[in-house]
Amino acid sequence: MCKSQGDRELVDKIFTNTLYFALLFSAAFMAPGFFCSRELALILGADSAVLEMTTTYLKWLLLFSPAFILNDVLLCFVRNDSAPQISMWAMVIGSFSNVVLDYLFIFPLHMGIFGAIFATGISPVISILMMSPHWRSHKNSFHFVPTGISMKILKWDLSLGFPSLIGQISSGIVMITFNSIILKLEGNIGVAAYGVIANISLVVVAIFTGIAQGAQPLLSRFYVEGNRKQIQTILGCAVCTCLELSGIIYGLIFVFAQPVAAVFNSECNVKLQAIAVTGLKLYFISSPFVGYNTILATFFTSVERAFPAHVLSVLRGLVLVIPAAFFLSFLWEMPGVWLTYPAVELFAALLGFVLYKNERRKERMYEG
Repeated sequence: MCKSQGDRELVDKIFTNTLYFALLFSAAFMAPGFFCSRELALILGADSAVLEMTTTYLKWLLLFSPAFILNDVLLCFVRNDSAPQISMWAMVIGSFSNVVLDYLFIFPLHMGIFGAIFATGISPVISILMMSPHWRSHKNSFHFVPTGISMKILKWDLSLGFPSLIGQISSGIVMITFNSIILKLEGNIGVAAYGVIANISLVVVAIFTGIAQGAQPLLSRFYVEGNRKQIQTILGCAVCTCLELSGIIYGLIFVFAQPVAAVFNSECNVKLQAIAVTGLKLYFISSPFVGYNTILATFFTSVERAFPAHVLSVLRGLVLVIPAAFFLSFLWEMPGVWLTYPAVELFAALLGFVLYKNERRKERMYEG
């Protein structure tokens, strides 16, 4: 938004301060890697059989924190610097290199668990290197400048970034909650069936997140320009795209639930297959609501409406999902578990629509 307003000095200060904060948070993650990765592995439940491997993986994962965090930060700035193609290719090549290097380090080079985490850690480094030509080009409008830490910019970053934080950690909260409930209901087989659904869910959510992040620079630019018509056009296109894709995704999952579950069921466990198939058909009813909520949360942050974005994200990721999971599983056992996610996302979508209409009403009153 500051870039669209032509405030170059503030743009550079925001960029520099965001890098400061990224390095600060990186240090907070690196410290346990240096000093207490073994103790952290024990706290997280690693037993004697996997303790050494877990310690090695965890240690190097944390030591690579600057690469992971800086990569995400720089991808965002490049995307907002009129270079979405560079950002896209950096992400694609960095991620694909992880797959290739995993195989190379683990099998031909026999590097074991260290090879696995080393491949993962190098992936964001490769992505950052892919973006480096942009920072050296004349097209770059973000520059590192000698400036002090600004608490005002920190407040902006934390406020507008909070919904994205909740969106990222909510998947972990959902997994932990569902695993504990399913373990009591169906044991390890039920947890394995949920693993099928969770993996597919991550891909589906990533698709919706990609659409939202693609719309974000456009929404912010048109917001600064005061072009309300274009904002509504971009928002409408993003929502329609998500709804259309969600329909296709759910249709494919519903029709091909059996073969999809079978791909993950290499031992041909009949019980696992039955639980997973039912779960796929019920859990992904949530698809259109997840897409709508993801777009709406991004829209609110893109036009400096942090409060409704916070409300929407916190309800989806923290407040509703845990009590809903316990309540619905108590009523209907496993079907209740699968219906938790659609129910929470539906409620959030209805609330989000009300919040959006309320913001539109305030906007019309202000213009009037």
